[in-house]
Amino acid sequence: MSKAEISMPSLEQMENELGRERYRRNYRRALSSTVSALIIVAAVAILISMLVMPVLQITGESMTPAMTNNEIVVALRGSSFEKGDIIAFYYNNKILVKRVIAQAGEWVDIDEFGNVYINNIPLDEPYLEEKALGDTNIQLPYQVPDGKIFVMGDHRATSADSRNTAVGCVADEQVVGRIVFRIWPFNVFGNIT
Repeated sequence: MSKAEISMPSLEQMENELGRERYRRNYRRALSSTVSALIIVAAVAILISMLVMPVLQITGESMTPAMTNNEIVVALRGSSFEKGDIIAFYYNNKILVKRVIAQAGEWVDIDEFGNVYINNIPLDEPYLEEKALGDTNIQLPYQVPDGKIFVMGDHRATSADSRNTAVGCVADEQVVGRIVFRIWPFNVFGNIT
């Protein structure tokens, strides 16, 4: 090829190529900043969920009707709980969810019909659909040991909880947090009572 056969690009072609190159550079910059922002948001969300507000998926039916299988809930870390609060706690490399019934030092008694008494006073349990003695092998009345919480599931006939020595009372260091909010499914989105 001779020098005469090599053609120089026109000004319009050069401007088009320069525009394409600017577009590619801007696209890469926007993609890079978007990916970086998503990674930062994900990292912050993971830190919050691990340190402050763990997100849990409910498995099983021991807390029906308050919570059902496959619901996704948010817990709030903390150490002060009241009767009726629903807490999540570690048990044998799993997380169980139960309701606080009694605190350390209180006496728990359950009659054959499933009525619960705390310090000889009947416990008001409007969240229950039915009462049952369930799988109980502790000696009643039972005094909750220091540093422990007595918990029971809402589906009393099937729940494995503090009524049985296999689970027992929950130590403070086992507690993940108090269940406060349901985020899935959307039709029941909101506070949990």
